[in-house]
Amino acid sequence: MDEQDASEESLSGRPDSGEPRGHQEVSIGQSEDIPPGQSERLAHFIGMLTDDNEGNRWKAAESLGRMGDPAAVEPLIDTLWDDDARVRLKAAWALGQIGDLRALRPLQRLYRMENEGGQEIIGEALEKIKVQMSHH
Repeated sequence: MDEQDASEESLSGRPDSGEPRGHQEVSIGQSEDIPPGQSERLAHFIGMLTDDNEGNRWKAAESLGRMGDPAAVEPLIDTLWDDDARVRLKAAWALGQIGDLRALRPLQRLYRMENEGGQEIIGEALEKIKVQMSHH
């Protein structure tokens, strides 16, 4: 866990490297995909996935799913084993929204462990990932 904390710190707490931020990215061509401040928001929500409050963990998974950034895939996979079922299933939903192949096997493992209601949500996430993979 220390390694993860260190990598989060380097994302958000790094002193300014002297490069102008935000505006330069806009000219690259992926500007409409990555709004300014996205990496800070991403680091914030990834950090919240391990919050003591399950409501905050749920909101973090929801937000990461809406952002759809593949950088959130590994932390969301870790969240599939959360103590709170709602948090686990929101993480499964979020992984479906992102549609990254890395989430397939962990979701399949979780599917076998969840009840029927949970399996429905996980099944939908698995379908979304498979559909996304078939388009690439």
